[in-house]
Amino acid sequence: MIKEWATVVSWRDGHALVSCDVKSSCSSCASRAGCGSRVLNKLGPQTEHTISVPSREPLSVGQKVELGISEGSLLTSALLVYMTPLLGLFVMAAVFQLLFSSDLAAFAGGVLGGIGGFLIARGLSPRLATRDTWQPVILSVGLPPDLLRTETTSPDASR
Repeated sequence: MIKEWATVVSWRDGHALVSCDVKSSCSSCASRAGCGSRVLNKLGPQTEHTISVPSREPLSVGQKVELGISEGSLLTSALLVYMTPLLGLFVMAAVFQLLFSSDLAAFAGGVLGGIGGFLIARGLSPRLATRDTWQPVILSVGLPPDLLRTETTSPDASR
């Protein structure tokens, strides 16, 4: 089970809208000043994801929840997204090479196969996303933010 903490944005009718921060490992590396990956991560537009998760118990805004998703669904979706276009690229490049005996034809077949594989993955992903085993679930719920209160006293106040 892959686990991640999220913050509740809203709760209504048994569904919680939660926000997950996108974490990258680039902020802890010692060579972050000259790292190209860090620059690319900064260019990305989205730093958080908002998703809807079923929740029987009412949740308050700002409350932390631990989400979980099975490893199998994560691996299957990654295979679908990455391997389908790659497989389409290689298969169609080989078919075009065999049919036309030309490198240009193999290139064109590879491009068409990659695009076709991407379109196949795009068409299959909404159907697979509706499966219950592919949905994130709430594993544990933190205290509401207004329930926990801390008081600090300074050493001078006790005199």
